[in-house]
Amino acid sequence: MSEFIPLLASSSPPKGSLRLLPEQMFLPDAYRLPTGVAKGPLSPISPRVVFIEVTNRCNLLCETCPRTFFDREPLKTLSCAEFVQIAEQFPEMRRVLLHGIGEPLLNKELPQIIKYLKGREVEVIINSNGTLLTPTWQAALVESGLDQYRCSIDGAKSETYARIRGANALPKLVEGLAGLVKTKARLQAETPRISIWCVATKENLAELPDLVRLAARLGVPELYLQRLVYFAREPEQQFGLARDDRTIFGPDHDYQEEIITTCEALSAELGLDFRASGARDPRHSLEAARPADFSPWQECMRPWTTAYVTANGNCLPCCISPFATSNYSSLILGNLFERPFAEIWTDYLYQKFRSKLLSPQPHQACSSCGVYWSL
Repeated sequence: MSEFIPLLASSSPPKGSLRLLPEQMFLPDAYRLPTGVAKGPLSPISPRVVFIEVTNRCNLLCETCPRTFFDREPLKTLSCAEFVQIAEQFPEMRRVLLHGIGEPLLNKELPQIIKYLKGREVEVIINSNGTLLTPTWQAALVESGLDQYRCSIDGAKSETYARIRGANALPKLVEGLAGLVKTKARLQAETPRISIWCVATKENLAELPDLVRLAARLGVPELYLQRLVYFAREPEQQFGLARDDRTIFGPDHDYQEEIITTCEALSAELGLDFRASGARDPRHSLEAARPADFSPWQECMRPWTTAYVTANGNCLPCCISPFATSNYSSLILGNLFERPFAEIWTDYLYQKFRSKLLSPQPHQACSSCGVYWSL
């Protein structure tokens, strides 16, 4: 089945729902509520999409990541047994993403974890910085049955990558990613589907065409553009390169249009897909911010269909929220090492969070979503 399931704009929205946004047009089906079901304080389903941090350790100190600047949780890497303890609490899980704040390849039991999930017929995705892709890891990932390998590359030049990612690791990354493509071909495997993901900022926007060329040269068929998520509502807490003055959401519109047009033409010429996160196309992904009184966050589906579990067992509303506010404790809705997830999912904190998300005054992290970046 295709990852993106279109919902026609002419479709009649269920009673109680709000207007469709571009982000909703091509969401994977697992992120949706059943047809005709309206959102409320309770979700009528168990999460079908689950983010589970297999580790919160990382080998890089990225200038756009709160982990570099703030203590969030104790360092923790899940054993396979601990992972299974978490995963068994999600009986309806159809898609799992094994990343959050941390580098998944630092967990040596990752291949076992993936094989367990594939035994449950779950789609498995990881987002990785690619710097640990040794030949051993390349073979292990292909043989594990991993469905998608998403590699984060935030610059086509070594100096740009090093400035953003905190290490001069681009040559090593490129070598490892090329090796993964070759290993997949050597083993005659259809998976993992390999893609490159770039957080576009003023630091690297000019290099996007070269990143398209790099993807084509490596044989990577997809390149995704992401906007910078940062503490937009907390200027005094902004850190590193995650700042108002580094974002490209809205400013310099003509220059952005020129870059995107170049990338669209290049991707068509070179035969790869140029897309954006949030199930959007890159051109609309960089459009100017919506006004807050539009309340775009009200169309978010995540707290009704999706769960996020940290390596320490804390349940957060979504994968974006830790990057969007310094008030981390306000994001914790329960801990499933202490209580069953089924209780947490229906308890007061989740109900309160969902209700606020449907109001003009959502949680601070959510109030930036759709205003400063896409849902």
